[in-house]
Amino acid sequence: MMLLNFTISHLWHQLQSLYEGFIFYYAAAIMSLYVILAIFSALAIRQFKRRNSLVDYKSILNSPHAPGISVIAPAYNEGATIIDNVHSLLTLNYAKFEVIIVNDGSTDDTLEKLIREFELVPVKFDYQERIVTRPVKRVFRSTNPAYSKLIVVDKENGKSKADASNAGINVASYPLFLCTDVDCIIEKNTLLHMVKPFLEEKIRVIAVGATIRIANSCEVDQGVLLRVIPPKKLLPRFQELEYIRSFLLGRMAWSQMNGLIIVSGGLGLFDKEIVINAGGYDHTSFAEDMEMITRMRRYMEENKLPYRVRYIPNSQCWTEGPATLKVFSKQRTRWARGLIQCLHVHRRVIGNPKYGIMGLLTYPYMVLFEWMAPFLELTGLIFYLVSGLSGTINWTHALILLLYVYSFSVAITTIAVLWDQLTFKYYDNVWQVMGLCLMAIVEPILYHPLNVFFSIRGNYFYFTGKKLAWGNMSRQGFARRQAAPVQPSEASS
Repeated sequence: MMLLNFTISHLWHQLQSLYEGFIFYYAAAIMSLYVILAIFSALAIRQFKRRNSLVDYKSILNSPHAPGISVIAPAYNEGATIIDNVHSLLTLNYAKFEVIIVNDGSTDDTLEKLIREFELVPVKFDYQERIVTRPVKRVFRSTNPAYSKLIVVDKENGKSKADASNAGINVASYPLFLCTDVDCIIEKNTLLHMVKPFLEEKIRVIAVGATIRIANSCEVDQGVLLRVIPPKKLLPRFQELEYIRSFLLGRMAWSQMNGLIIVSGGLGLFDKEIVINAGGYDHTSFAEDMEMITRMRRYMEENKLPYRVRYIPNSQCWTEGPATLKVFSKQRTRWARGLIQCLHVHRRVIGNPKYGIMGLLTYPYMVLFEWMAPFLELTGLIFYLVSGLSGTINWTHALILLLYVYSFSVAITTIAVLWDQLTFKYYDNVWQVMGLCLMAIVEPILYHPLNVFFSIRGNYFYFTGKKLAWGNMSRQGFARRQAAPVQPSEASS
């Protein structure tokens, strides 16, 4: 019996030593990658700023060679805000564009309000279903020349934004399309900024993304952003930190390496021909934005066509983040389920040199450091609880590792916030910035564990086949101020 206890104790100590070593090197690897990504991001932003300072956006606006853009915005039960948002889209600063609102079977007064406000009538339309969707019932145009750029598509509910977006792509008449959410606030010069990579790159650009920020607490009037203010509520404020870090440090770096596989569904400019050839959005996917870019890249790689997926760092879109834990849990559970779903569907890409940097670097990164991380954190917590209860934990090593990870997390988030403000100056004063930096101190303790829990929950839903109800996100609305619009400095350049 004593021999058995000694053997078990010996094996446990060996396992403990191996696990601690693995966690240490795993943490060191992910931190090293963050540093590398930060360096690539710094180079990309510096290059962007240098090029941007030489660009005359009026020349793009007046150029007869600038490609036409179809702005596609699905709408489901958006009656409360639809009119202001459509007016905002119609005032975008670009020479050749159209706005396509896809009414995805709304059960409220969304369509009735659109018809009344914009003087819409049904028209004959040569609808070509290049991507299969739920049936389109009618297409509306305005009798008022002031709204000649507006098209409203009325279709049966497809139970996903992807299906509605595909219907908009079928209707789109221009070679590029911007996909957005009808409740997003888009900068007036967004199309000018986002079309630039399509014009200046020598290699074909198939998609361009831009930074998205949290609009909670911002001052907005009739769909126009008046003033950028950090969210006042705790949960949206944490999301603002997360967005700044992930967009500014992560996606800019992947763009610089041409390894970007996510262009946010809230704002992305796409090459319509490549999207159609790749099959459009997958209406069964819980991560249709990542899944779409992956299929576009696979199409280009498999046909040996050179391409780029680009990202611009200045904020072009503001969206209202979940303000309640209930809605936040649905969002993050859906994202986690979408991640594992996409990794599984495109598993042949992982480690496959046929797919270039996406196969050799981006997808392995997503598996090792995005998908696996929550599980390692959970098992680590269980491991240290068992070690603590059994009295075998090395408290010195455990505390050093904890401090090591915590201090790096705070530092990288603080650097991202300060870097963002120094580069783009979206906030009015230093106190707003310092307030966000102070949130970085408590983010790993209060906010990060929520993301870990919802990530594991999303995986549980995926592997058990449990249905995930999404529904509408309850909107809190924006603060209003009657004043002349004040555009953020960089976005108005």
